[in-house]
Amino acid sequence: MSARIAKILSEKAFTFSPTQYLSIHRELFLGIYSHAGKIRDYNITKKEWVLDGDTVSYGGATELRETLDYDFSQERDFRYNGLTMDEVIHHLAVFISRLWQIHVFEEGNTRTTAVFLIKYLRMLGFDAENDLFAEHSWYFRNALVRANYNSIKNGIYETTEFLEMFLRNLLLNEKYELHNREMHVSGKFFLGHDDPINDPINDPIKLDGRELKIIELLREETGLTRKEMAARLDCSDSTIKRCLQSMVEKGVLKRIGSNKKGEWIILEKK
Repeated sequence: MSARIAKILSEKAFTFSPTQYLSIHRELFLGIYSHAGKIRDYNITKKEWVLDGDTVSYGGATELRETLDYDFSQERDFRYNGLTMDEVIHHLAVFISRLWQIHVFEEGNTRTTAVFLIKYLRMLGFDAENDLFAEHSWYFRNALVRANYNSIKNGIYETTEFLEMFLRNLLLNEKYELHNREMHVSGKFFLGHDDPINDPINDPIKLDGRELKIIELLREETGLTRKEMAARLDCSDSTIKRCLQSMVEKGVLKRIGSNKKGEWIILEKK
């Protein structure tokens, strides 16, 4: 996957359009997903760790193309003239979070959105690379989730605060600490910036290379079977089983539901 991302980002050609967005998904996932580059035709929900198991309200299947076209037309007509950098970053956070919320694909939306954003930022004249997305990919996804989630009865409102911190680090080389636990809606993982505990998916000491790749797969598709993981990572079922058990013991993963219909939940180490 990293090679495909690098190839797309090395190409100068880019058009700000829904067709380009679909094309990036196809280039990233051709041969991996049968639906590469195709708009989904059914409604979805996804249990999110950062929402304590709740889901974002994603775009309705019957209106995905129209919604996608509308968001692109609104951004295409927007003028950045006269805005402060704070206002620019806020606007970009709103745009990219709304684009992601449509969730036009069955799987692979976050990665496609990240690659598209880098290409768009470059078109706008920014120096944007993939390094921060690779290092904090789960944070980026969780920030997108929080930008699209409301639970008014529980006093929780959508916010681009976390996404803006990510973008400020990306575009202005600022040094905000990006901790997934600070975004959790329950507040039970919040321990402050001086807390020495690392976010597990970003901790190279705790997880080996194959375990990190499994986490990457599960961020996009929590219901993957061991057999499917083994096929995508080109390794044996027993290797996947061993890695999953290791991550369960480390407190990084939790299995909920039955073996056939259950799913994996990515946790934070308490």
